[in-house]
Amino acid sequence: MPCMPAAAILLAAGLGTRMKSRLPKALHPLAGRPMLNHLIAACEGVFDRVVVVVGPDMPALEAAAHPHATVVQAERLGTGHAALQAAPLLAGFEGDVAVLYADNPLITPQTLQRLRAARDNAGLALLAMRPADPARYGRVLQDASGNVTRIVEFADANDEERAVGLCNAGVLCAPSRKLFGWLRRVRNDNRAGEYYLTDLVPLAVADGDRVTAVEAPEAELRGINSRVELAAAEAEIQARLRRQAMEQGATLIQPDSVVFAYDTRLGRDVTVQPHVVFGPGVTVEDGVEIRAFSHLEGCVVRAGALVGPYARLRPGTDVGPRAHIGNFVELKNAQVAEGAKANHLSYIGDASIGAGSNIGAGTITCNYDGFAKHRTTIGAGVFVGSHTTLVAPIALGDGSMTAAGSVLTKDVAADAMAFARARPAEKPGAAAAFRAARRKEKK
Repeated sequence: MPCMPAAAILLAAGLGTRMKSRLPKALHPLAGRPMLNHLIAACEGVFDRVVVVVGPDMPALEAAAHPHATVVQAERLGTGHAALQAAPLLAGFEGDVAVLYADNPLITPQTLQRLRAARDNAGLALLAMRPADPARYGRVLQDASGNVTRIVEFADANDEERAVGLCNAGVLCAPSRKLFGWLRRVRNDNRAGEYYLTDLVPLAVADGDRVTAVEAPEAELRGINSRVELAAAEAEIQARLRRQAMEQGATLIQPDSVVFAYDTRLGRDVTVQPHVVFGPGVTVEDGVEIRAFSHLEGCVVRAGALVGPYARLRPGTDVGPRAHIGNFVELKNAQVAEGAKANHLSYIGDASIGAGSNIGAGTITCNYDGFAKHRTTIGAGVFVGSHTTLVAPIALGDGSMTAAGSVLTKDVAADAMAFARARPAEKPGAAAAFRAARRKEKK
């Protein structure tokens, strides 16, 4: 890793017209995080400073870039012009500066480190790839020594140049003074009247600087300009996350059916059955089993717990060691202590469940009164009968029990049994009389 300081300029001002969206292109998510933030995360381990170039009236993009500096490209006059907008923020910076694109979010820190290392032996280093279908990419032309001589756009290339498989990825790196010097010399005498970043290559060559290309896989360097390409990038990042989870000791029964978020953390000997979705903010400790068709977000599942199938764990949930959360159970902002069980068809929201307690099928914590949320506290060793409705705020003491079908609005003392249901009544012959009346009405 080079010891000189380095900065990264991330170009994020694009509107993403082909995305057909009101959302700025760089904010479209991959694995639950905006593509801009994927690129920022890759840069943070490689560069000392990050500057994000945004377009006018993009407050959400500026917020996503925080705490890194942002600068507005008031007029969209091309990539070279966009990069030059960062010059005032890097005035006096003596290290290398790389220019990257927010719609290239899959570049790894390792590739960026190779780019920096290559710059040590050249005046300008750039990233290149050999895509399976190179048709739309600019070609990177090299001399006999492998030095880059120029980049030619596909539309301007002749047949011999189009036969070259090495394609430009747009990312480049140069010493700060040279980079901004070249950017100020770029001209816009082209059909679009824009200032292109690729024009730095002939300027560097003309100045006698060596230009070198660092090859990286297409999967890392592919651009995202449409929803179709966004889906392809999602597939790539999901494949990475699945492989990482398995390499770190988790078992995925059917990997292609599991969806991860960028920050999902699975411990060792975790088993994930098919069709499980992890939203952002999930940590699963060792020895947990997540059964099929479960959805988890913003939660922690402690060692040895069992979740699902068809369970939903929402933000603020903490499932304790060896606890069981079964089919069609939804938890929201709920803390479930060690060994507690909610095995069937229940909603537990804004609640805490003590160790070893059992929640019967159909139990509901009524946590919202139309104005505010209220909390349910269930002690240790409590048995909640099936179809119990707990109207919060309410507390069930340790060792208490509730009768099936009860609607409880007051606290229950420790070791007490609570009943709150209507007294059964029977009217002999009433069913037959009802049917006879209905038949008569139909005539």
